Amino acid sequence: MPLLEPKPEALAPAAPQAPAPDRVPAALAEGTPLSLRRDLSALLGAEKVLWKVSDLVRYAADASPYRFVPQVVVVAEDVDDVSAVLSYAHGKGREVVFRAAGTSLNGQAQGEDILVDVRRHWSGVEVLDGGARARVRPGTTVVRANAALARHGRVLGPDPASAVACTLGGVVANNASGMAAGTTRNSYRTLASLTFVLPSGTIVDTADPNADEDLAHAEPALCEGLLALKREIEADPELVRRIRAKHELKNTSGYRLDAFLDGGTPVQILRGLMVGSQGTFAFIAEVVFDTLPLDRHLSSALLFFPTLSAAAAAVPLFNEAGARAVELMDGNTLRASVSVAGVPADWADLPKETTALLVEFRAPDEAGREAHERAAAEVLGRLDLVAPVPSVTNAFTRDAATAAGYWKARKAFVTAVGGARPSGTTLITEDFAVPPARLAEACEALLGLQERHGFDAAVAGHAAHGNLHFLLAFDAGDPADVRRYADFMDDFCRMTVERFDGSLKAEHATGRNMSPFLELEWGRAATDLMWRTKELIDPDGVLAPRVVLNRDPEAHLRGLKTIPRVEAEADPCIECGFCEPTCPSGDLTTTPRQRIVLRRELMRQPAATAVGAELLDAYGYDAVDTCAGDSTCRIACPVGIDTGALMKDFRHRRHSPREERVAALAARNFAAVEASARLAVAAADRISDRLLTSVTGLARKVVRPDLVPGWLPEVPGAAARTLPRTSRSAAHAVYYPACVNRIFGDPKGHPGPSLPEAVVAVSARAGKPVWIPADVRGTCCATIWHSKGYADGNTVMANRIVEAAWGWTAGGRLPLVVDASSCTLGIAHEVVPYLTEENRELHAELDVVDSVVWAAEELLPELTVHRTVASAVLHPTCSMQHLGDEAQLRRVAEACAEEVVVPDDLRCCAFAGDRGLLHRELTESATAREAAEVGRREYDAYLSANRMCEVGMDHATGHPYRSVLLELERATRPGGTGPQTSSHKNP
Repeated sequence: MPLLEPKPEALAPAAPQAPAPDRVPAALAEGTPLSLRRDLSALLGAEKVLWKVSDLVRYAADASPYRFVPQVVVVAEDVDDVSAVLSYAHGKGREVVFRAAGTSLNGQAQGEDILVDVRRHWSGVEVLDGGARARVRPGTTVVRANAALARHGRVLGPDPASAVACTLGGVVANNASGMAAGTTRNSYRTLASLTFVLPSGTIVDTADPNADEDLAHAEPALCEGLLALKREIEADPELVRRIRAKHELKNTSGYRLDAFLDGGTPVQILRGLMVGSQGTFAFIAEVVFDTLPLDRHLSSALLFFPTLSAAAAAVPLFNEAGARAVELMDGNTLRASVSVAGVPADWADLPKETTALLVEFRAPDEAGREAHERAAAEVLGRLDLVAPVPSVTNAFTRDAATAAGYWKARKAFVTAVGGARPSGTTLITEDFAVPPARLAEACEALLGLQERHGFDAAVAGHAAHGNLHFLLAFDAGDPADVRRYADFMDDFCRMTVERFDGSLKAEHATGRNMSPFLELEWGRAATDLMWRTKELIDPDGVLAPRVVLNRDPEAHLRGLKTIPRVEAEADPCIECGFCEPTCPSGDLTTTPRQRIVLRRELMRQPAATAVGAELLDAYGYDAVDTCAGDSTCRIACPVGIDTGALMKDFRHRRHSPREERVAALAARNFAAVEASARLAVAAADRISDRLLTSVTGLARKVVRPDLVPGWLPEVPGAAARTLPRTSRSAAHAVYYPACVNRIFGDPKGHPGPSLPEAVVAVSARAGKPVWIPADVRGTCCATIWHSKGYADGNTVMANRIVEAAWGWTAGGRLPLVVDASSCTLGIAHEVVPYLTEENRELHAELDVVDSVVWAAEELLPELTVHRTVASAVLHPTCSMQHLGDEAQLRRVAEACAEEVVVPDDLRCCAFAGDRGLLHRELTESATAREAAEVGRREYDAYLSANRMCEVGMDHATGHPYRSVLLELERATRPGGTGPQTSSHKNP
């Protein structure tokens, strides 16, 4: 089933909107100016310079309400690249902005000149001193670092809600804190050392004993200037008092002037100044954190109050009781959160005034947890709670899964509320802090201010620290609405500073939105010191100008991005970037966020513009062809946006009616297609890999890569012509060998039984035999058609497999066991939208079970393990993530191996059926990090649960991946040869 040649016109917006004021100008249609492109290509290498207009557009958006299009994007590989760019910028009078995850909420990751990507090549974690410290590269996500530390019972102090996506370089640069970090566990307080590159190119490692000596030699004026500023500040007792008082609250407004008080030497001062500097002082190349204990004994509750003020009033009580975190969610937040998977639907009916507190206690041991719960019980007895809390006595839970559900709803605040905003509006996310004792008063004042300006905003935040977040939506293309927003900001800033002496930015860092209000909060003297510090460290203004310091009183209104309406599936996107770490194509072409960003720019453009034409020409390959369609982005997105589904729809739009008819014909005659495919694989198995590679490579050049699959030596030979003989009588389940396992055999050189033989054998061995229907050939889970966007063929096969499964399983009385995880997902879920009403009713009665789940839950308790291997590494497939079957995969593997490892850098392999053959570069890019991690040691077994995913991992790692069920059959086979390390009955 080949893909079709891209048809750019088929991907054009169906109903273009009025040209937007912030559309990319025609001057950028050809991308980066030629002289700049040539200079940087000569300096760094052409492969590190992204210059097409589509590149510039996809990097122009982050999670903020701002949008600035860079002139060029540089993908830096190392410190030498960074130094070379800085040197070039100095010599040419240009500006540089560093960008990692792009999760910043105030435009810190956007630039108008040279933008440097420091995510792609900058990930890595080294655990030091048994977990007491961690050396982290700046492109590493918080979640990835904590995964490495968790094995040692440790965790990083900063815990931002965007931990799945945000990177540690940005966390330090913004001094992001989060739910429990407060002012004691944030980056400023938990950094052991860092390495950074100054605008001059000087590299400083603050852990180096000779760092101050080396810096004095390289930058004498800088060292003298820093010490002079330190003396000046310390000579002003009132200023010292002001600085200390401002940082008793969470505060990321401006620069950390307390670094001059806390540091005794120039290097120590710079170490403190880098935290929260937002990329305006240096590039942070490496960070060493002092880690904290991972207190595993938790007790959590989600408590509902009749009003926001009542909830705020309860916060100090839980603080006094020792709560690690107290998180607030107002009625708007709660109601919007119903879009998050797992959140009760009845939250949508909660009264607007209802407010919830998520309270969590953590302790290192059981005694500590019990003490916390006693203190919490005393507080609960004094509160007036409302439904849905069932009772005060059982409000707290120790169940980690339940608590994780609470946190999922809370962490989705920005995206869930943003996804529910009116279509076409821009989202502003602001955070501020007041003394915790005045939180209730600040809540009332904020609500009154919102009402006065006509905003129905959502409020949530880290109430334990007096830190609130609120969201506002307005039309950035409507000058009157922008003015309404500007008036609100003026009143809000005056209220926060003059009434509460609070922080205008508690943890999101100053950014573009608060830069005009910095002097209002800090006063002229302190603000002047910040300007002088910037001029001392970056005298030429090379790094991120206008991000922190800006004398334009309306700087926060410049660069606001419009949000054109796009396809319904993607329209709720607020461009937060949570999807990006999961995306297989992120390091090759585009991410889900970037696919939507490019789509929105197409909507901004008038009809028939040069920019629009260039974007459409690039979109086919960059967005549609290289999307794996695995939809893991939907799992990562708090509001469930499935960009993979949108790309499949775009593939469908390319098809002509004739092509759809041909695809449907192939579905109706799939028995012949299947037989032909198996014969072709069998024939190919007799031809050398070198010749096949050469022939297919030539054909791909003559025709098109999307029409002719390439050849990989790892592609297995043909499956056996016949399936194992089974009996329907006494069968405990119907076994459905997926078409991929009916066409392709097992790994080359695999000496044991085939996968169908193994499934039949272990099921019989466990006393639960399975039956393979005689007429399975010619049926399919329909994923072949679904993934390529062939709607008619998909409809034919979806209905056929459901009707067949209904008959095989005696109307759903027997489970249908499927031996490929992608096919399990296809039959269990993906076929449903394409079924007739009658077949939907049949489908609802089916019990579709993945073979790994069947093995883990039904077979293992009845099997005896006779032999195990010492170690195994697992590749859980993306389909298993959708199905929630990863735990069962691990359980089966743990029965077969003494040690089981799931790589921290696991990601979808992007083989996606045949996409890894059509675009091998996609699989190679998607698996690069996982393959590197797997390659650091040898394993006795390399296991997964899907034949084509195993082929992809074979190609990536050079090791033979096979189904975990083949290993289970070997481990439980009576007698035989091979190392025997255990013999036991599984519990």
